[in-house]
Amino acid sequence: MTGFYFTLLAVLLSGFGARDQATVAGLAGRQGARPGVLVVALAVAAATAAFAAWAATFVIPLLVPKARMIMAAMALAFAGAEALLLGARRRPEEPTASLGALAIVLTAHQLTDAARFLVFAIAVASAAPLPAGLAGAVGGGVLLAAAWAIPEAIGHRRVRLARRVIGAALLALAAFVALQAFGRI
Repeated sequence: MTGFYFTLLAVLLSGFGARDQATVAGLAGRQGARPGVLVVALAVAAATAAFAAWAATFVIPLLVPKARMIMAAMALAFAGAEALLLGARRRPEEPTASLGALAIVLTAHQLTDAARFLVFAIAVASAAPLPAGLAGAVGGGVLLAAAWAIPEAIGHRRVRLARRVIGAALLALAAFVALQAFGRI
């Protein structure tokens, strides 16, 4: 159960102000809170979290505990770099009303975002992919539902700053986990 709570907290922190959240907020801000957008966003969040947990199930049996920690440190580093370097872009001028296009865009954003890297990292490090995947789906759904319900809050400058701070913290945590895995701490 600890993996569930750690993953939920990690996803909520790392996904705040992410590209997928900005996409849903931009669409909801321009077209209103269409229920179809929320349904697609929740389905994609669940699918990508399940994919990250599923990928961890293949890695876990191949690695000894020390190697799992190194793999987790690498995933944390990727998550931190993504949060620092890939911020949300400007809202599109004329976003499409297609829910299929939204699903494709959200999937592309989420397969390479910090939150899914953290789901994978925690699933590998704790050897508990099911709780990590469930927490990733819940956390991702909460973030996207918030973007859908309160789209004006997502584009704020302080959100972008908070995302950069979280990215730096993830990189520091990755260094700590790597040093601990190598026995330096």
